[in-house]
Amino acid sequence: MPDGGPVPDAVPSVPDTAPIEGPIADERVDLRVTDARTIHAGYVFDIVAETVDLGAAGTVHREFMKHPGAVAVVALDDAERVLLLRQYRHPVRSYLWEVPAGLLDVADEPLVDAAARELAEEADLRAGRWDTLVDYYTSPGGSDEALRIFLARDLGEIPDGDRFTREGEEAGIQLRWVPLADAVAMVMAGDLHNPSAVAGLLALQAARATGLSGLRPADAPWVR
Repeated sequence: MPDGGPVPDAVPSVPDTAPIEGPIADERVDLRVTDARTIHAGYVFDIVAETVDLGAAGTVHREFMKHPGAVAVVALDDAERVLLLRQYRHPVRSYLWEVPAGLLDVADEPLVDAAARELAEEADLRAGRWDTLVDYYTSPGGSDEALRIFLARDLGEIPDGDRFTREGEEAGIQLRWVPLADAVAMVMAGDLHNPSAVAGLLALQAARATGLSGLRPADAPWVR
C-alpha cells in the first residue's frame, strides 16, 4: 500500500461451525427427494429437476444432468511417454488434445473392460497391466457424471485386421506420443484443457513420487 495509507483491520479467523473428526473423505448420502421429473430425455444423458430435503436447512430445487458415467485411459509406454489424441469437441468449438476415453454405455460392463475397449477403439492398443489412477465427478454442481481414469502399461499394438473402424468425430483422431514431463508442462502452461487429460496426467506425475506403488487396483471400489 502507499506510504502513510490507512492500516486495514485484521481479518478475524472464522472458526469451524461443525468440526468433523477423523479422516477427510467424500461421503455418499441419500437425502429424501420430494419431487423429481425429467425435463429433457436425450440420446446420451437426461436433464432432470429434483427437490431435495436438507433437513434443518429446508428444501432446495436443482436441475442437473443424469449421466451414465465414463472412463479414461492414460497409456504409458516403456519410454515414459503418454499417448495424447486430438479430437474435435463441438460444444467448446475446439480441437482438444485428450487421452482415450468413452461412455459407460454397455450394460454391466466392468470399468476396466470399458477402458480397454476405448483404448482399442481410439488408439489401436491393448494393455497388459491396468491400475486405477484417479476418480472424480466432472461437474458435481450440475451433473452426476462420475469418471475413472486408468493407467495402462505393458502396451502392444492391435493387428491391422482386428482394428476398430473409427467413424464420425473419431474418424479424424490424430495420435501423438509425448514425454510425460512435457505433457505435464503443457497442462501447467494452459495448453491442455480436457479434464481427463489434465487430471490423469497430474495424477500420474504425483503417483511417480512413490514409484507408482500406491496406485489402487483396476477393480477398486468406485464412487457410484
